[in-house]
Amino acid sequence: MTGREQARFWLVGFVLALVAIYLLRGMLSPFVAGMAVAYLLDPICDRIESWGLSRALATTLVTSSFVLLAAGAIILLLPLMVGEVSRLAAHLPDYVAALQARAVPLLDLLSQRLGAEAAGQVRSAIGGQAGQIAGWIAGAMGQVVSGGLAVVNALSLVLITPVVAFYLLRDWDGIVRRLDHWLPRRQAVVIRAQLVRIDETLAGYARGQATVCLLLAVYYGAALALVGLDFGLVVGIATGILAFVPFVGALSGLVLALGLAVAQSGGWLPVLSVAAVFAAGQVIEGYVLTPKLVGERVGLHPVWVIFSLLAGGSLFGFVGVLLGLPAAAVIGVLTRFSLGRYLASRYYDPDQGSGV
Repeated sequence: MTGREQARFWLVGFVLALVAIYLLRGMLSPFVAGMAVAYLLDPICDRIESWGLSRALATTLVTSSFVLLAAGAIILLLPLMVGEVSRLAAHLPDYVAALQARAVPLLDLLSQRLGAEAAGQVRSAIGGQAGQIAGWIAGAMGQVVSGGLAVVNALSLVLITPVVAFYLLRDWDGIVRRLDHWLPRRQAVVIRAQLVRIDETLAGYARGQATVCLLLAVYYGAALALVGLDFGLVVGIATGILAFVPFVGALSGLVLALGLAVAQSGGWLPVLSVAAVFAAGQVIEGYVLTPKLVGERVGLHPVWVIFSLLAGGSLFGFVGVLLGLPAAAVIGVLTRFSLGRYLASRYYDPDQGSGV
């Protein structure tokens, strides 16, 4: 098989894989989630296996512990979260009205600057948009809490993901050996080296960032609740989860928390308290958690991470969000490898290797 035929073979395979993911995206969520869980838990299985236990027993212990921890977290947090989200949806129109009332002095100042007619148009536009946004958010929250399809998807994730993770963890080494056996023999060494770099990138970012998100969710939830913000626990946990996307989690949580603080009270102290919580959280994340747990060696720029997650979600939904980061890692490693080969070639420097 010539080089052109090999390139055509891999290109056709890649296109077919994308088409299959797109067509099956509605049912792939628990399987992709199971693969992600297996990838994250594999080092623990390897460590237990090194103590002399069989792979099957190590997999059983790790998977059982993971399921028990996840079930405990769900049992403790899910009723509270559902109740808080339902309450927030019910109070949202009142909060929007309160924010509009707080904005009246600003609109009066605007009318003095721009004139009564222009200020009236701005006021009506803001009121209409605020009402639409409030209605959309309330409806979306209601669907999330009570939607039948959401319940089915959640049950499939809860029930199927641990099963997929167990079998992948048990057979992980065999899968790796089989994939290695399928590699083109001439390029096997180079492909293995790139796969090792991809694994290091994913391990450094995914495992480290998941730990960062967990710690931030605990911090923001507890801190916002302590400063007296209603629904602070929900906002804090959501902020920590969204921290997986750089800048998006903190910015979204800050805007929502400040809006709630303004709507719930007329003073500056709650607003300043919320701002202080997020300022401290950013210092902790930027100078302690991320350097210690993630580091800069992963080679994934925050903008590239944001783009990959949003692009994956736009193309393939929740499955695309799960696959966005691995795709970003693969593309990043292959891009750096291709750039290195280009810089070492005569296409970059015609005198390369000529001694000139």
